[in-house]
Formats: sequence, C-alpha cells, structure tokens
Amino acid sequence: MQNGNNDVFDVTIVGAGPAGLFGAFYAGMRELKTKIVEVLPEVGGQLAVLYPGKFIYDVPGHPKVLAKDLVKLLLEQTLQWNPMICLDQRVTDLKRRDDGLWELVTPEGGHVTKTVVITAGIGAFSPNKLALDDINRFEGRGVYYFIKDKTLFRGKRLLIVGGGDSAVDWALNLKDYARQVTLIHRRDQFRAAPGSVTDLMHSNVSVKLFHEVKSVQGSTKIERVVIFDNRKEETTLDVDVVLLNLGFKADMGAIRNWGIELLGTRYLKVNARMETNLPGVYAAGDIAAQPEVEAVNLIATGFAQVTVAVNVAATYINPKAKVFPGHSSERRL
Repeated sequence: MQNGNNDVFDVTIVGAGPAGLFGAFYAGMRELKTKIVEVLPEVGGQLAVLYPGKFIYDVPGHPKVLAKDLVKLLLEQTLQWNPMICLDQRVTDLKRRDDGLWELVTPEGGHVTKTVVITAGIGAFSPNKLALDDINRFEGRGVYYFIKDKTLFRGKRLLIVGGGDSAVDWALNLKDYARQVTLIHRRDQFRAAPGSVTDLMHSNVSVKLFHEVKSVQGSTKIERVVIFDNRKEETTLDVDVVLLNLGFKADMGAIRNWGIELLGTRYLKVNARMETNLPGVYAAGDIAAQPEVEAVNLIATGFAQVTVAVNVAATYINPKAKVFPGHSSERRL
C-alpha cells in the first residue's frame, strides 16, 4: 500500500471495495497502469468496515465466504498486477486539465490519470440511531452498530434490533456463538432475503415482532433493556450487548459536485458502457445506475459492471483496442 501521487496513470479507481479491487485486477489484465484511491485506512469498503465477520452467500464460486476472507482474496488477486494503492485519502474534486488528463484532488495532493472509474459504493455512510438519551453512554461498550470482532459476543446475552439483511444475518451468524440471541423488529414484515427469514424463524433465536426499544439500563455496563410491544405491554430483558442494525444514511459527498450527471439523489448516471457524461470517467457498483433500469446492488453486479467500465476505458485510452479483452484462459498470469 502506498501514499504516493506521482506519474500519470492509465486508470485511477476511486474506492477499494469489492468492485474497485476487481476493477484494478481487470485493469492489470489489460496491462493498464493502475491506481486505487480509497478514503478508508483499509481496503474492502463495507465488507471490511460494517461486517467483516459476516458470511456472504451470493458470490459466485463460494457457497459461503466470510466478508473479510473475500476481501483478502480480492486483494491477493489484485496485487498480481502491482497497482498503486493509496489509502486514507479523500478525493475532494475532479478536474479536467488543459492536456485532457484528469486530476483527482485530495488533501495529500493530486492524482493525474487518463481515465477514472468511480466505485465508491454508497459513499460515506453513518448508522441510523435510536433517539434515546440513555443509549448514547453505552456506545462502543455494549451498544454496537458494526461488528469488527465477534469475540465481543461470545457467551453473551445479545439483543439485535432491526428487520433487514444485516439484523437477520447477524442473528443467524451469532446464534450458536452468543449465549442467547433475541431479535426484535417493529413490524411483522422483514426487509431481509426470504430464505434467511425462514432460517431465522426455524432457529433458536427468540424473535419478537412489533417490538421496539424503550430504554437501556445499567450502571457501568448494560444490564437490561426495556422493550415494548407497540400494540400493548412492556417487557424487560436481561442482556449484555445490544446490536443496532437500523440501516445507514448514505451520502456521496463531494462526488455530487464533480460535474457528473446524477440519477436521483444517490446514483451517478451511466449508460450500458458504464460511461458517465464526462469523457473518460466511468462508474460501477452501488453508486452507478442506468435510466429506466432498476438497480440491483449486489457484489456480483458490481463485478460485472466494473469489468465493462475498465474494458471500455481501455478503448478510450487506445482507440485501436477492443472492448472484449479475450478469455483469461488464453493468458498466463
């Protein structure tokens, strides 16, 4: 990993999540001089920050794989081509130079490149929180929004709050790890994958629907949580740890001011070639969407989109090149 910003690169990828890492690998396949610029101090994006210990089930070739292991494998695959990886650098602006090159501006300096591929995921994200004063004092010492270390939950009485994929998946992931797992959700309809919900309902997890948190109690640590059925009575649960999976607020931040046409409030508008309205600038993954095409924000989709973006970028750099690079089986890595 490096923090340099010298030289002109063929492709600079903004974002080192799964799509960004795979894009850098594919740029190496095209023998393009490649750089990745990432705002976080580590690669992996949401996989590394939000749920490194969570299993992922919809990556081709993996019946299931831990998020952190997928990041490790993607990085190993990418490093075959020795791209420059610049971590802990926030891109604040994108400028077109007089010579036609692009410059990505960061507080550490500029990154000059022939093409740009933006794989910034959902942008900057922060967790949704409960509007309860007594919960704030336990944040980081009993109340968590992310799981970086599963050992914090070993043998503990765990309360999970939420009804989306993260809540359901973590309940299933930790049900045989924690001493006891209770999941509460304020409705009777989940936003998680139907198969996961079925597994949850047939597991040893205690599921309480139509329930919400009223208060978190304890002295120096969490001792109990008062929950209430939003149709009737209150209940007090003895718990050690609370995991809040209430979704995230996402903001693409400075990217919205780079002159790229937007689609709604959270997407960069692209065409089928993953081109934005700026020549030589592409987008792929969760941050990109095509008009009148419903976004399918999956890791597998991001892999496909960034492959298209990088191969089209190769033809922008060299108009005589072909978009289709040939099959990898025909090359020696």
